[in-house]
Amino acid sequence: MSEPSAPVFPKDFVWGVSSTAYQLEGAVSEDGRGESIWDRFCATPGKVRNGESGAVACDFYHRCGEDVALVSELGVGSFRFSVSWPRIVPAGRGAVNAKGFGFYDRLVDALLEAGIKPLIALYHWDLPQTLEDEGGWTNRATVDAFAEYSRVVGEHFGDRVPLWVTQVEPWVTAWLGYGLGVHAPGRCSEADAVAASHHLLLSHGRAVEVLRGVAPGAEVGIALNLDHFWAATDRKEDHEALRWWDGTRSRWYLGPLFRGEYPADVLDEWEHLMPAVHDGDLACIATPTDFLGVNYYSGSAIGAGEDGRARGVPQPGVARTDMGWEVHPDGLRQVLVRASRDYGPKAVYVTENGAAFPDVVDHESRVLDPERQHYLEAHIAAAARAAQEGVTLKGYFVWGLMDNFEWSWGYWKRFGLVHVDYPTQKRVPKASFGWYRDFIAAQRRPGR
Repeated sequence: MSEPSAPVFPKDFVWGVSSTAYQLEGAVSEDGRGESIWDRFCATPGKVRNGESGAVACDFYHRCGEDVALVSELGVGSFRFSVSWPRIVPAGRGAVNAKGFGFYDRLVDALLEAGIKPLIALYHWDLPQTLEDEGGWTNRATVDAFAEYSRVVGEHFGDRVPLWVTQVEPWVTAWLGYGLGVHAPGRCSEADAVAASHHLLLSHGRAVEVLRGVAPGAEVGIALNLDHFWAATDRKEDHEALRWWDGTRSRWYLGPLFRGEYPADVLDEWEHLMPAVHDGDLACIATPTDFLGVNYYSGSAIGAGEDGRARGVPQPGVARTDMGWEVHPDGLRQVLVRASRDYGPKAVYVTENGAAFPDVVDHESRVLDPERQHYLEAHIAAAARAAQEGVTLKGYFVWGLMDNFEWSWGYWKRFGLVHVDYPTQKRVPKASFGWYRDFIAAQRRPGR
């Protein structure tokens, strides 16, 4: 039997690769950058594997020219990076750091010179510690600080940057950071997580309004982590567990963003945890955007545990990544179709998709990673099927450009298309880098 042909995407489809500031930049104490919650979290014993931190990371702050050359070699049309809030506004509000802008000016200009569209994510988890000391995302005043930060960054880059994401994975910020304590700032409170969720969504709405004013020609959206879930069995209890799981992880964010309301079933359970919701909050959150960003990695069967709480049910015989996440490529199609059908975003980008595997450099200085190539091939094919089913899919971004600091996992897990030897900072493009480069080039050939 012959191999299926590769999917064909429109000529204007955006192929990209993603990164984020704290995982990549390093230079946390240079050129006036302020302390972030991740600096403080990493310095807290027992929070991060081996006591590691993003203090050096991939040294992107000093090597961005070399790394933009890699992005250019990859042939992508867009590079997604986040701006470090404490590098631009060290105290979270007030004085702006010109040297911080200088770094991002160099990065943006290098990308544009290479013909690569910059996509700026305003917030990817590195809140200035000064704001956390005042309550962080549980404090409504942080929304005002974020709106002002968005204005400062938008005014500076609005004429050069065509694509913007306001918030990246607000569920992760709220629940891993404030509810479960495994991410910065390390709090363990359901009430804090629910409050943070509302304020993160509200800050998104405020940022969209700001960017519409200072960068009227740009596309603006938000990136949500939307994995695929299904009931482990036909039991009523498992279907109820699935509804709760989906409600708290997906509908709690999609509902306010696209319908101007929180899902009633979850709100009934969480009403006693809710912060003050002011008149106009939900309308602000639902400010129309140009796209929904979808970060997709995995899927999971959901069932009811003996304690009645929803839980993931591992599936036998399913491939897993080095994170232990099950590989369900068609879940990406289902997530894209569901989000488009039920919530009607104007357009969709896959803003993150990728996998960690235990990559090694062989004796010929190669990194052979067929598992990652197969993962990307299968997920890109699933994205193509979603487009065939009517999803207005405008782009796909691989996570990530290179191996980097992987949050509480430290430097153990490797997601990158480029291998990084952290002691020497040597970059080695993996086999999957070459595959993605060649795939993009084939998509652009005349006659495709």
